[in-house]
Amino acid sequence: MTNIPIEGIIIPSETSHHEPPNHWKQYFSFSTDHKVIGIQYLVTAFIFFLVGGMFAMVIRGELITPDSDLVDRTVYNGLFTMHGTVMLFLWTFPSLVGFANYLVPLMIGARDMAFPRLNAVAFWMVPVVGILLMASFAVPGGPAQAGWWSYPPVSLQNPTGNLINGQVLWLLAVAISGVSSIMGAVNFVTTIVKMRAPGMGFFRMPLFVWAVFSAQIIQLFGLPALTAGAVMLLLDLTVGTAFFDPSKGGNPVLFQHYFWFYSHPAVYVIILPIFGIFSEIFPVYSRKPLFGYKVVAISSLLIAGVSGIVWVHHMYVSGTAGWMRLFFMLTTMCVSVPTGIKVFAWVATIWGGKIRLNTPMLFALGALIMFVFAGITGIMLSSVPVDVHVNNTYFVVGHFHYVLYGTVTMGLYAAIYHWFPKMTGRMYHEGWGKLHFWLTFVGTNLNFFPMHPLGLQGMLRRVSSYAPDAGYEFWNIIASLGAFLLGMSTLPFIFNMIVSWMQGEKAPDNPWRAIGLEWLVSSPPPVENFEEIPIVISEPYGYGKSEPLIAQAHSHQYEPTNPALTGVD
Repeated sequence: MTNIPIEGIIIPSETSHHEPPNHWKQYFSFSTDHKVIGIQYLVTAFIFFLVGGMFAMVIRGELITPDSDLVDRTVYNGLFTMHGTVMLFLWTFPSLVGFANYLVPLMIGARDMAFPRLNAVAFWMVPVVGILLMASFAVPGGPAQAGWWSYPPVSLQNPTGNLINGQVLWLLAVAISGVSSIMGAVNFVTTIVKMRAPGMGFFRMPLFVWAVFSAQIIQLFGLPALTAGAVMLLLDLTVGTAFFDPSKGGNPVLFQHYFWFYSHPAVYVIILPIFGIFSEIFPVYSRKPLFGYKVVAISSLLIAGVSGIVWVHHMYVSGTAGWMRLFFMLTTMCVSVPTGIKVFAWVATIWGGKIRLNTPMLFALGALIMFVFAGITGIMLSSVPVDVHVNNTYFVVGHFHYVLYGTVTMGLYAAIYHWFPKMTGRMYHEGWGKLHFWLTFVGTNLNFFPMHPLGLQGMLRRVSSYAPDAGYEFWNIIASLGAFLLGMSTLPFIFNMIVSWMQGEKAPDNPWRAIGLEWLVSSPPPVENFEEIPIVISEPYGYGKSEPLIAQAHSHQYEPTNPALTGVD
């Protein structure tokens, strides 16, 4: 067997015995291939993203005028509850799990996840969650109307008197989603700890893997609280227990603790993989090593650790004691330290680089800009006086959406474009991708920036009407127009993805000249990823460095001389 140097590595010249999967039927099967499961997650999540987006456009259509004149108020309550639920539990979480499923085994040199069947079961629970939530529109009384947080005692109201109602289906869906995510977390942590390629110590792992590892640790210690709270609330609704029912001696604030103990760290579960995506994309399109690799890696664990002691900042006005307000204000502000480390590292990576502003880089830069703005308003909200002033207003909604849409969704788009050639074996159309970026960037800011002045003026969230003389109409018109533009921005993306996957130019194995184990295999990768498990001999992100990334056993030391192999242009 001869060895051929490619992209700063040494790999065998023999091809894999496995043909890459390419038949559409596999995506409708109970496949245990992590790559198929990853794409199943991504496509399923995007379908629900469109559903949640349509709910949002109805909400913004209602708010474009002061009067409640588009849908019934009960329908409106159901729509904003289902919008938040779908976007969180059926878009952001599944899509990020999909990317982690596809990329983590490839990035660490493994043939698959540690528990392939458990992986498949965890995915097939996601459509069940979606079916339950969509079925709630057909039951008497319609879907849940207590918001995506479902605080009691509002969530304990059952005007229909039926045992099966929208709130019960909502709680069942959330509990099943929690079980699915816990199963996935066990799988990811086991895979990363036990299945790394020889030589890949923790400080040779790509930062996307570090981010997934940190996020799944949060899942393991936080999700049981939310799942338990959902089950307890379900028992209150169905069999008459009194955990949270104040009329029977229960404590409704206790549910808020269960909910936010997980649901604020869940923001970091969502954002950490996006940080990992930034760390993968910026070095490639800047042609520079990532600045401060080890510090950035450790900062992910610091975020995971601090995330467990911040949840009460959502409860400043829930009868929280003064000392507790002060403590959680300080811990919330502390999260800005490891996140700030990451931002400075990304800026230092980009600074002075030979930047290529193609679609993945544009989306990553746009998402970073959005995150910095969201971080500024987040620090404001961590402060007790500011948070009390804008509590329950559209200022909070604007901040949250800059995180969840401006940062997370745009970061996901960056990842989709970056790894699309690897996943499909086809190149996307660059012009359509850039059109998608600019429509998304402009629409996001038009939609969510006006929510900040609205909140400062006192406009409450979750309302379907407002006083005509309150001064809210101008900003609501701008926000609604931005929402409609944001909805339309998905059209060039859908067109680009479908046409490119079917008829796009065939992609080479490494179209971006990137350094990483996933770029060593064919596009799309073969069934078991690697003919031989690679041996890692250096840190990742070696753009401009002379050492190779990996070597095969029994190979000779190799000094790359081709600039394309080292990232030097």
